[in-house]
Amino acid sequence: MPLSTAQSLAWNLAKTLMTVVVLIRTDHGYAVMPWNEFDGNPAQVVHEYDPFPS
Repeated sequence: MPLSTAQSLAWNLAKTLMTVVVLIRTDHGYAVMPWNEFDGNPAQVVHEYDPFPS
């Protein structure tokens, strides 16, 4: 998926699920998933979306 689509999806997913979501770069584009399900290389993480204000 293109980066702009992935960024929009990531923020929407984080706010909907109220959990931290990561945007990662893959060989086929970008992907979005909850942080607790990501078990890949941390260097793949492009951005972390946290729905809770600091």
